[in-house]
Parts: sequence; C-alpha cells; structure tokens
Amino acid sequence: MNTFSDNSRVWIYQSNRELTTAEFETLQNKLTAFATEWTAHDNLLKAKAEVKYNRFIILTVDESQYGASGCSIDKSVRLMKEIENELNINLFDRFNIAYKIDQDIYSVSRDEFEKLLTNGILNEQTIVFNNLVKSKEELTTMWEVPLKESWHNQVFASALSN
Repeated sequence: MNTFSDNSRVWIYQSNRELTTAEFETLQNKLTAFATEWTAHDNLLKAKAEVKYNRFIILTVDESQYGASGCSIDKSVRLMKEIENELNINLFDRFNIAYKIDQDIYSVSRDEFEKLLTNGILNEQTIVFNNLVKSKEELTTMWEVPLKESWHNQVFASALSN
C-alpha cells in the first residue's frame, strides 16, 4: 500500500467471525480481481483490496487519478453483499465490535462489549478497531488503537466509569 497516497480513500468491512484459511484464500482472490477491474465512469481506479487478520476487508482507492463515484461505491457494496451470502458472514453490522488481546482478535455485540468493560475484563487500554477511518493515513495511525483514543471511549464512557 506504500504506492498509495496517504489521502487514499479507505473502506473497512468487518466480518462477524474469523475466516477459515480456505475462505481467506477464496476471498483474497475475489477481492484482487475486483480491485484490478474496479472502475468509475469507465475509468480504471487505482485500487487495492486486502483481508487483514482473517476478519477485516479493506478497500483502498487512490483518488489522485480518478475518484470513486457513487456508482463505483455501489459496485463495492454489491460485492460485499455477495461475499456475505457466499461465506455466510455479516459485514454490515456496525454494532459488532472488534478488539484485540495479545495477538488474538475477538468480535462481540455492542451489549457484550459493554458488559466486558463494566466487569473490568476490558479497559481503556484495550486495543480496538476504529473501522470509521476514511484514509490510508488514518488507517495507519487511527485504526488499531487503545480504546481511550477511539470513538469507543465516548460511547462506552459509562461502562468504563463503573
């Protein structure tokens, strides 16, 4: 991703579960094919698609040549819906929260995450994934961060104060 501008646009889709090795390989092939053919108004986009941690799909478009348009974004959403159906996963549940302990990544519902905070199992130092990042630079600096440095801190403030 080093050949992409820091201003490159990023979309992150989080699976509700870890992908198997076979699913990962199938998905990566499908994403690579999509990224190499992704167009906006018949212009080939400078795009990349990757799977991180067997759980996150990250689409990147360097808009310095051609920007992603509504139609091209719709194409990517259709692809994600297709992937959901093929792999029996959920990529659009924004209440599915991912966090990291050591090298293991977990995803739980918003309610379960709040319980883990309230019970002291997780805290403001817990690494969370901020899937709201919008650029390559933000992906590098603000995606995997301690809870206290993410939007999670404000949303779950009451659970943290218990």
